[in-house]
Amino acid sequence: MRSQFSRGVLARRPAASGRARQRCAHTQVDTARTNRHGAYCSVVLPWAACKSPCRRQVPCHRETQGATLPRLPHDRSRIRACPEGPMSRRISRLAVLSRYALPAAMALAPAPLAAQCDDCTFPGATWESVRRPELAGYGWDAGVLARTAAFLRDSANSTGVVVAHKGRVVLAFGDIEELSYLASVRKSILAMLYGAWVEQGVIDLDATLEDLGVDDVGGLLPVERQATIDHLITARSGVYHPASNAGDNLADAPPRGSRQPGTYMLYSNWDFNAAGAVFEQLTGRDIYDEAQAQLAAPLGFEDWDRSVQRKSGNLSVSRNPAYHFWLSTRDMARIGHLMLNEGEWNGAQLIPREWARRIVSVVTPLDEMNPPRRRDGYFGYGYMWWIFDGPRAVGPFEGAYTGRGAVGQWITVFPVLDLVIAHKTKSAYGRSTSWRSWERLVELLLEAHGVEMTGEFPWAGEPGTSGR
Repeated sequence: MRSQFSRGVLARRPAASGRARQRCAHTQVDTARTNRHGAYCSVVLPWAACKSPCRRQVPCHRETQGATLPRLPHDRSRIRACPEGPMSRRISRLAVLSRYALPAAMALAPAPLAAQCDDCTFPGATWESVRRPELAGYGWDAGVLARTAAFLRDSANSTGVVVAHKGRVVLAFGDIEELSYLASVRKSILAMLYGAWVEQGVIDLDATLEDLGVDDVGGLLPVERQATIDHLITARSGVYHPASNAGDNLADAPPRGSRQPGTYMLYSNWDFNAAGAVFEQLTGRDIYDEAQAQLAAPLGFEDWDRSVQRKSGNLSVSRNPAYHFWLSTRDMARIGHLMLNEGEWNGAQLIPREWARRIVSVVTPLDEMNPPRRRDGYFGYGYMWWIFDGPRAVGPFEGAYTGRGAVGQWITVFPVLDLVIAHKTKSAYGRSTSWRSWERLVELLLEAHGVEMTGEFPWAGEPGTSGR
């Protein structure tokens, strides 16, 4: 199960089992399309029951001349898996990208191709776990998973981890029931809650702060009042007013009033807190009541407690408090599984599909992230979700995204692999999980799943730096 490196190719090894291997059918791809790198990255994706890999080609990065388009989630429609075998499925190819009818407020660019998990299960009252004897047939190496658990115990300061593949738990570590602080993962949750209200026309993403009567301590500048709701939830408002809580990049902000709204991304809690206040203003709904109605109840959260959810912040600095969340790891994994399935849960569309796709599409690409040191990392930014981006966002990282919070809170989704990782660290215990530990966790899980990286990991050369 050792990873080997060569250029630009990802291979997933067949799982070690005694089952007969089946021959794969290979897809044909349209090689007429190009990207800014002028070439395609070859990706090899054999399924666990395959003897020989199914191949396809994908662009390293999707941009067009002069305009950046949203990064499309993994195009499973171009892959034909093995026609037979315990983990196989056949997926039809799409000839063209479709555009979908949505309110004008949700129109972006060509809609991403479908990426939801076609053969996922959904947890009921509790998660279903893959038993150890079944792991090999499910595409997982029990020995490497044991090493992963040992790493989490000995080196990562993790308090709870759930790894779900196709809706079944292959690894659970620590106390996955305990409620604890999600830090900035709260923002990704708010992004999800926006969708239904945008679709219904209650929230107009083009409405400006001036239209809404939004102001703050000491007043906003005229140019800042022109920022829209869309700018707030993509961190591109150009408003550099201090927030009621710390934990952002305000120290790296340009002078106030120096940037036009929509032209410059900066991770600012003022934007995110204002987005929460605007949400409540326009919908007439408390964020936590809405989270209960849209997520906790229909997803069947096992540990949800409305009474512990609370806002906080220094309101003498800013009128808008931070809307903090306390969730369990196993309920975080349900959120990730909902996103993996593009807002659908066991046949019910809880989050509008196009909104679920939109919020995890790149708005600010890696090479435009600010402050500039973030460009040494591997994330672009969408709608309060961090998106793997840049020339190394291929193979298992194509279309992958994460909600992330201070000291070790992550909900990470790998659509290529139908994989969700929920990770918690309880800071009240004096614990903190480093970025490098999270990266190592991902490396171990890819190894356990038989994914052989023959290209570089996104963090190659500068591991642990993307949290800056």
